[in-house]
Amino acid sequence: MQKYNITVFFVKTFSFYEKYSYFNDNKTLFNIKYNKHKEKIMNKLKTIGLTALGTTLIASSAFAAEMSVSGGASLTLDSTDQNGNRGNGFYMGDSINFNASGEMDNGFSVAVHYEIDGGALDDHSFSLGLNDAGTLTFAGSGGSTSMSAMDDKTPNAYEESWDIVAGTPTVINGVSGANSFLYTSPTVQGATVTVAYINASAAVTAASYMDFGITLSPEMVEGLTVGFATGDSEEAIGTKISESTMYANYAWGPVTVGYQMSDYDHPTAGSDLESTAMGISYAVSDNISVAYNEHTVEKSGDTDDQEASGISVSFTMGSMSLSGAMNELDNAIHDDAADYEGYEFTLAFAF
Repeated sequence: MQKYNITVFFVKTFSFYEKYSYFNDNKTLFNIKYNKHKEKIMNKLKTIGLTALGTTLIASSAFAAEMSVSGGASLTLDSTDQNGNRGNGFYMGDSINFNASGEMDNGFSVAVHYEIDGGALDDHSFSLGLNDAGTLTFAGSGGSTSMSAMDDKTPNAYEESWDIVAGTPTVINGVSGANSFLYTSPTVQGATVTVAYINASAAVTAASYMDFGITLSPEMVEGLTVGFATGDSEEAIGTKISESTMYANYAWGPVTVGYQMSDYDHPTAGSDLESTAMGISYAVSDNISVAYNEHTVEKSGDTDDQEASGISVSFTMGSMSLSGAMNELDNAIHDDAADYEGYEFTLAFAF
């Protein structure tokens, strides 16, 4: 009986898969080529690939997680513009938070957060803990990027000096918006790195946005924290805007001082911005803190600098807190007629 050696293999061409069978009787080589069941083969290969990917990423059986609910009772009195007529300045907080977390067999952790604010879904996100490789967070709403998280890192007891007032003050803080990714590295030798990404969309940015930041609390200098972040954005395709910020805070006993510088480079003449911020806070006791802050933004070719200043205070006693601030903003968005004074005080009970 004549013996035959049969070898079957697949060869991928640019547009299809071809199946070859070779029959070799040591004298004659037959090459039989055909192109059958291409769609079935491709679908099977896709199914195998997706199954392998899912198994690699998850590598875990189903796990259960409990959803917890948190909230509190709060009463706020504010006036965002003392020169205007706001009416009744009292209002009650109406936010409820839902959180759940669990751990998979491979050690990865998953956490999800939903906030119901005013009866509607507000901030929501989920994060994936990658063991010792950091954390990846996707925020459907309310997420931050490396730059936005460092808009003003000077110490305060309540809110920034340019906040809680009417108008829209100019702040150098990169790009942030819905459906954003944020990777946070593990802390190594006091250093933590963040990388943020937002895909291009009409609602947020014309081109995909990415920034990175780093914070460092060196072990050899107790009480010192420094940070830097930078990112490029495009208001329109081909219009590149570069932003960066750096800060340093130093805590010595009950006193913490901070200073920050930020830069905004725009291709249009007269649109560049530079800002500086400073703050000092004092912990009167374990329960009481007070702070003073200033923030100034200079615009290229404009003599009307935006200037903000404010005093803030906080008092805590168990689950109760009383905190607030009085802020003043001059030349908002570099308009010499846009001056505001405002205050906000909140009494809160956490459950």
